[in-house]
Amino acid sequence: MPKFVIERDIPGAGALPAEALQGISQASCKVLGELGPQVQWLHSYVTGDRIYCVYIAPNEELVREHARRGGFPANRVAQVTSIIDPTTAE
Repeated sequence: MPKFVIERDIPGAGALPAEALQGISQASCKVLGELGPQVQWLHSYVTGDRIYCVYIAPNEELVREHARRGGFPANRVAQVTSIIDPTTAE
């Protein structure tokens, strides 16, 4: 199943309190439950003004549908083609 990285422009994301991040997470999980098991949220990275999310989904359209239903931006969606790490250099 394809993996996607979603870049969400959310001004001040890095300064959001834990309660706000919890609310975002709850909204995301609710929509994931509605969409069914074909879309999975693995994790997200919160930075200053963006949240980068990693999802598994059959296609980009379902990733964007999740964002639409959840009311989150999906400014950029990119399918992961390879994963590298320090062991790739060996």
